[in-house]
Amino acid sequence: MLTLGVDLAAATKKTAAAVVEWNNGTARLAHLALDVDDDEIVRLFGAADLAGIDCPVGWPDAFLPFIAGHLAGDPHPVLDHDGIEGRRLLAYRDTDRFVTARTGLIPLSVSADRLAHPAMRCAVIQAKIAVEHGPQARDGRGRLAEVYPAASLKSWGLLARGYKGRGGAETQRLGDLLRGLRQAAPWLDLAGHGEQLAGSDDMFDAVIASLTARAVALGATIRPDAAHARAARTEGWIHLPTGGLSALTGGPA
Repeated sequence: MLTLGVDLAAATKKTAAAVVEWNNGTARLAHLALDVDDDEIVRLFGAADLAGIDCPVGWPDAFLPFIAGHLAGDPHPVLDHDGIEGRRLLAYRDTDRFVTARTGLIPLSVSADRLAHPAMRCAVIQAKIAVEHGPQARDGRGRLAEVYPAASLKSWGLLARGYKGRGGAETQRLGDLLRGLRQAAPWLDLAGHGEQLAGSDDMFDAVIASLTARAVALGATIRPDAAHARAARTEGWIHLPTGGLSALTGGPA
């Protein structure tokens, strides 16, 4: 099995991709790259069994009627979201609220934070994948799943905060986190990429996204239940691992 992980930025710069090859209880980092463009992501997707992308794959269901009402001068769908609680429904998806309740982490808003720019690119990439490989369900039932590396790390008992950035403290935390990952997953062969991963939180997150994609493939993530299924189909669904890292070596190779 090949899993692809993508840490998506708004542009090619700082977009990272990692492919992990799984075979007989072991895993090897078969490909790692930074500054990856759309065509390369679509190509890697075509070769992978399952891809995990660190970016929202949709927007809150309430957001479009709000914008359409404002554009048309119709006050009703706009006034439906008066006040802070109404605006939260515009800013955060059902899956974002679920992740916060489950992990205590607050995903960035796809409609109100800088994450909106990567999400626009992600929508274009999804369209390109649909043209080349067929449409992919936003809830992860196909070959594409939305992931959140910080939440995956926390689910696996690893450091989930403070490692992003170029400062000395962040670099130290990233190095500590990489050592923690190696200890928790001795079966993972980084294939000589350890120095690159210690120097780039983007590439590190791409690896975590690829590991999470493996959890999705094995059915070892939380899937949307009946209460969340409808929103997950349109807004997307962040897949949270349910087992430890060691569970990733089981199942199909």
